[in-house]
Amino acid sequence: MTEKRDTAGIVAPPPLIYGGTLIVGLLLNRLLPVAFLPRNVARRVGALLIGLNFLVGMPAFMNMRRAGTSPNPATPTTAIVTTGPYRYTRNPIYLSFTVMYIGIATFANALWALLLLPGVLAVMNQGVISREEQYLERVFGKEYTEYKARVRRWL
Repeated sequence: MTEKRDTAGIVAPPPLIYGGTLIVGLLLNRLLPVAFLPRNVARRVGALLIGLNFLVGMPAFMNMRRAGTSPNPATPTTAIVTTGPYRYTRNPIYLSFTVMYIGIATFANALWALLLLPGVLAVMNQGVISREEQYLERVFGKEYTEYKARVRRWL
């Protein structure tokens, strides 16, 4: 008999939600191209956003590792991380994924991909983040609810 691990029960892995939707948007752009910026501007802004993503994402991953917990929402959480970017947002890794998504879509000048982003954010909010918050409240109780009261979900 296998032991059931206590996790948030998210609808899908966040990289799949972001990456799958981005691929669909880029493919739509190949079929029906809709540019929204001059090419050189799109490349520069996109590259800047892709680079900025690492300023948030890498410290968030490192802080989770230092705290001895996994960034993978499909595994049990062993600690609440409140240092580094977690002082400003409860979801710096998802914020990083969002900035990366926008950066790639902008670099590719793919309006279709950007138009799909609100759907990604809705799935993330309802199917991932809300479930994680319920799980963290169940596991950590007052420690998490106090953190949640101090720090915004996104920014």
